[in-house]
Amino acid sequence: MSTIRETRLPGGLTVVTDPMSTVESVSLGVWVDAGTRHEPAEINGISHLLEHMAFKGTERRSAQDIAEEMDAVGGHLNAYTARDHTAYYAKVLKEDAALALDVVADILQHSTMDAEELAREQAVVVQEIAQANDTPDDIIFDHFQAIAYPGQPLGRPVLGTEDLVRAMGRDTVLGYMRTHYSAPRMVLAAAGRVEHDALVEAALSAFQGLAPHNDAEFGVARYVGGEYREERDIEQVNLVVGFDGIAFDDPDYYAASVLSTLLGGGMSSRLFQEIREKRGLAYSIYAFTSSYGDGGLFGVYAGTGEDEVAELMPVMCDEIVKVTAGIDEPELLRARAQLKSSILMSLESTSTRCEQLARQILVFNRPVPVAEVVGKVEGVTAADVVRVAKRVFATTPTFAAIGPLAKVEGYDAVARRLML
Repeated sequence: MSTIRETRLPGGLTVVTDPMSTVESVSLGVWVDAGTRHEPAEINGISHLLEHMAFKGTERRSAQDIAEEMDAVGGHLNAYTARDHTAYYAKVLKEDAALALDVVADILQHSTMDAEELAREQAVVVQEIAQANDTPDDIIFDHFQAIAYPGQPLGRPVLGTEDLVRAMGRDTVLGYMRTHYSAPRMVLAAAGRVEHDALVEAALSAFQGLAPHNDAEFGVARYVGGEYREERDIEQVNLVVGFDGIAFDDPDYYAASVLSTLLGGGMSSRLFQEIREKRGLAYSIYAFTSSYGDGGLFGVYAGTGEDEVAELMPVMCDEIVKVTAGIDEPELLRARAQLKSSILMSLESTSTRCEQLARQILVFNRPVPVAEVVGKVEGVTAADVVRVAKRVFATTPTFAAIGPLAKVEGYDAVARRLML
């Protein structure tokens, strides 16, 4: 029987807990329904900059105070920005949960956004942008996203650009925070040694400064597809081939997850066996899915040599297309077992449980029982996987490549190879 409990506070903040009586720690945090896709073009990157600035001092804590208070109890405090949400979270021993909650609540409601701190953090983010640009197997996914969703917030980089980040003033950052960081768009999640009623009571007091409005909007995702090529004098060709994918609430979501695992999710997957084990054409190759509330992406990444890419591309495209012809029962069972074990093993982590709960509330507006998820994975049939493969791979391809590209086929040739 599940012990997960959920409470909606009068102001709109959702509190959800997953007690674990066998651990001594608590993971808790606030997930905000605001990310890159909620940003106007002229302030692209502001969600990420705001995430950085939240740790740079509040009305009663300096940036150093925040760091020292968490270190003094051996706790961990962190945050991240995604395209559809931003998260602020901590992990502490059970007796320090009140401190963690107070710090998270403080930075989300009382950050001062000091001008000098902002200037320093803008410089830090610019360095982060430069580092990402210097990492081709990282930045390739931003270019892939931009081609898949051109001219849309969902296609813009999470980090923004140097010019945009440097141009954001204190009032702009605070204005964005006031607009998007409201109670109805926030989920306070906790997992571990936590008591639900006590956390609700503490949250009522700690989050009194949140606004009750929920008026932010964003455009519906419109997948387009196309090509991005960037010649670089580096050792590896980094490439991604992708397609219009599956939304979180699509009935085919779990079949797409099984397809991704079967095609390129493990050492026994088709791509790993054919391209790495049998032919030695790449060290890194895998399939992936990225889902949103209104769409998603399905893709394959490979990193290979300048000479090897000429052979790799046709083989990779062939393996993608072959899935639509059928799969056998043993590989279906392996893929389902991988997904199931990943789901169940993740439950051993308070941090993962906490994040899963928060994301489920943001996406589905309810906690999704583990038994329900496992049941849907186990219910995926070979026919489901083939049907979803035909659905996904029939869409317009997106192709992105960075590196020495002389032997990389053009977009039209790649598209023809992928034609069903």
